[in-house]
Amino acid sequence: MGQKIAIIDDNRSLCESLRLALTMEGFEIDTYVNGEDALQGIQERPVDLALLDILMPRLNGFDVLRRLRKLSAMPVIFLTSKCDDVDETSGLDLGADDYIRKPFTLGVLISRIRALLRRQSAGESGEIVEMSRGDLKMDLEQYQCTWKGLHIPDLTVTEFEILKLLVKRPGVVRSRDQIIDLVYGPEFAMEDRNIDSHKKRIVQKFKVVDPEFCQLEPVYGVGYRWVLSAP
Repeated sequence: MGQKIAIIDDNRSLCESLRLALTMEGFEIDTYVNGEDALQGIQERPVDLALLDILMPRLNGFDVLRRLRKLSAMPVIFLTSKCDDVDETSGLDLGADDYIRKPFTLGVLISRIRALLRRQSAGESGEIVEMSRGDLKMDLEQYQCTWKGLHIPDLTVTEFEILKLLVKRPGVVRSRDQIIDLVYGPEFAMEDRNIDSHKKRIVQKFKVVDPEFCQLEPVYGVGYRWVLSAP
């Protein structure tokens, strides 16, 4: 059976078009035309990735994502016709992994889906399944980590992969472009500020368990690095 995707969009025609196209690519598809049905359906029939519209009746995409993040850290891609940059930042701040504006080409959408799903499953075939750096321990198969023995809540796949990249080489500064290339792939088009949104979310989640957390350090005008705790 193929990997399973939920399409959540009140545009029935778009849902059906995407369902047919993605089924031809080998995916299993569940479609929902409102957020309430989607949340109930995903609880009953979990999926590997969700495509989520913003402007929907009753429950908009932002509200769906907030509730979805309480259930799962699976990859979520926003599909939206809105052009306001604030909306893009808001979606990423809430924990979306990617953001694609309508209209989009099917090829771009499929490449983004496959990139996220590859990253989600990459740990299953790797020889190294755990990584430790001082107070940080990362389970590369379960996409979970602990800081000072405490579980870091609700890291998304993208947040985990960015963290893993920086933690692998403490002290090494990674530019935003490098992070995009090494986490998503060189063919992936993304704006630099999206990395800033993901970084902010990572830090917020660490501060839940440690208000003094400061290991993910910005380097002005360049990017980010992971610094080891003082002994």
